[in-house]
Amino acid sequence: MPAKPKIALIAHDACKDKMISWAEANQTYFDGARIFATGTTGGRLQEALPSLDVTRFKSGPLGGDQQIGAMICEGGLDALIFFIDPMSPMPHDVDVKALTRLAIVYDLPMACSPATADCIVQKFKPAAGA
Repeated sequence: MPAKPKIALIAHDACKDKMISWAEANQTYFDGARIFATGTTGGRLQEALPSLDVTRFKSGPLGGDQQIGAMICEGGLDALIFFIDPMSPMPHDVDVKALTRLAIVYDLPMACSPATADCIVQKFKPAAGA
């Protein structure tokens, strides 16, 4: 049996509802994956989808982004899905840039919108009949 995909899910405050809706639409996929999430996003995911295997880290600005970054460096993730709010100023913008840079350096699939996240989920879905 192949290992469960390990996916990090992060969403800025203005995008958390979008992340929850997207995760609900992909629940069957996520039931077969290990999810790592920053604080509030992880809590919201656990409330909405209690069957998910969610490991919660600290809130992004309080170190959660760095915790996810460490997982990237150690090869502990298969993908990063980070719904970024492009319209709001981000006091921890350097953390967001660091995660983006790490995803590029380590050639980790990263999605910043539901459309690209759908492409990543399709990559990890088991083949029909598998």
